Amino acid sequence: MTEVLFYHLQGHKLEGVLLPLLEKSMARGWRVIVHGGAEERIDALDAHLWTYSDDSFLPHGTWREQEAAMQPVLLTVHEHNPNAAQVRFVVDGAPMPAEPADYERVVVLFDGEDDNAVAAARSRCDDAKSRGFAVTYWQPDENGRWRQKA
Repeated sequence: MTEVLFYHLQGHKLEGVLLPLLEKSMARGWRVIVHGGAEERIDALDAHLWTYSDDSFLPHGTWREQEAAMQPVLLTVHEHNPNAAQVRFVVDGAPMPAEPADYERVVVLFDGEDDNAVAAARSRCDDAKSRGFAVTYWQPDENGRWRQKA
């Protein structure tokens, strides 16, 4: 059954939450899509993934590359799944996949400081539950540790 996870980003930047989740997905052997709402954001994430650590490398590419289907982590602004990803990250208001059941896991990261993003996430959460997906909702506690809220 597809899991749909919602991460309520409060006091955390997207990159600080996304990168460890990408690394965990890779450690599990999963291929990943990161679906962003704008090309500029995807370009910024692409640049950040090349420079975020001197000690490690996260193999990735963008949908623009000829080798997109071979990338273990693919950054895109499109609905497609050319790298046969098992996990889809939805960021910056990008749409939910038309068929969430095509993935083992869909992870929605949203800005907890933006009322519209919070309302949209709640609506998406309700929709995922009504469609029978295994839904969890994560929010940081007062110490910044992630706690499951639902």
